[in-house]
Amino acid sequence: MKFILGKKLTMTQIWEGDRVFAVTPVAAGPCVVTQVKNEKRDGYSALQIGFGWRKNKNVAKPQIGHLKNANALAPENHSVRNLKEFRTLEASAVVGDLILASIFEKGDKVTVTATSKGKGFQGVVKRHHFQGGRKSHGNKDQLRMPGSIGPKGPAHVFKGTRMAGHMGNEQVTTSNLEIIAIDEEKGIIYIKGAVPGPISGLIAIKAEGELKLVKEMPKAEEEVKILEPEAVVEETVEEPVVEVVAEEAAAEPVVSETVVAEETPSAAPAEEVTRE
Repeated sequence: MKFILGKKLTMTQIWEGDRVFAVTPVAAGPCVVTQVKNEKRDGYSALQIGFGWRKNKNVAKPQIGHLKNANALAPENHSVRNLKEFRTLEASAVVGDLILASIFEKGDKVTVTATSKGKGFQGVVKRHHFQGGRKSHGNKDQLRMPGSIGPKGPAHVFKGTRMAGHMGNEQVTTSNLEIIAIDEEKGIIYIKGAVPGPISGLIAIKAEGELKLVKEMPKAEEEVKILEPEAVVEETVEEPVVEVVAEEAAAEPVVSETVVAEETPSAAPAEEVTRE
């Protein structure tokens, strides 16, 4: 099984030919392995992974010590923010290994787990979709009431009766969602349809497949892209310099000719004086 943690982003659309899909982008990873559990020491096999960073002043000292070997990518004076454990039989994992969004592929069927939006205290109409009372004469202030909850016979409220109460803010799992596209450079996974939880909420994504671990972040190819434009700029700078020199050389004889033409009219009045 492969898995990753991420942050939910604002929903958008993706076009594929003439079809459009409503998708939820998830900024997934990089996640770091913070603890490896095995059956001999812990009684079960699992991996604890972390996602995101926060300042050490907001983290307890025991937790900072627990994460000291997993903060290689963390900024200065920061530690891992979110921790979650996944059951797995991956035995080759080491604390500090990374999980990237590239472990997933387009078309994978995933299971998404998140904490739903909190709605506060709600009535039975919104919470349980009750129909409400009749809007007829004699039913004043009874339109959104739950009705009778304690029959006369037992004379008590049965356990599990649907009533008003706290709504939302609970763990929700949605299965059989499809990955439409993956942006490996930015680490964004586009999941078809809606995903539970608020924007910027923590998302756990699971799917069938091999979990691929990475020892370090892949190097970006920015150096190669920067060198190519520099070579072109050097060539373009040389060409205008040659053109300017050629224009100056061609302009010199034109200036000398105009000077000679200006001197000839001044000689004509001198000849007229000698004739007189």
